[in-house]
Amino acid sequence: MDRKAGQVIDGVPAELGTITETGLKLDSMKHEMQDYLVADWLVTVHLPAFSLEGSVSGLIDGEGRSVTGEAKFSFKSTQIEEVRLNWSEGFLPGDRVLAIPVNSGNEAVVVCRIIGGGG
Repeated sequence: MDRKAGQVIDGVPAELGTITETGLKLDSMKHEMQDYLVADWLVTVHLPAFSLEGSVSGLIDGEGRSVTGEAKFSFKSTQIEEVRLNWSEGFLPGDRVLAIPVNSGNEAVVVCRIIGGGG
């Protein structure tokens, strides 16, 4: 199974590009693509149990009085299905991306943003 998956991936002509002010510039192309596609991802998010501490305001108690102060909110572990990752909203000019040219190279699908490995 791993070997077959590797063969499929090897055949995909993915390449690096840069988001510009007005489009996408693939490293292998001379000209910018002003219209490009962005992969749409639906995922399941798994959240572990966690707590948050902070200020509380705008709440009303049972007698109609305003409640303010410090609070701690504890959440149980959960999973949320069909969370959409909106890649295109996060792209900024200068961002490096991984793209797959399609339609004889007339269009490209941006798969993800690429970040440096030195973090």
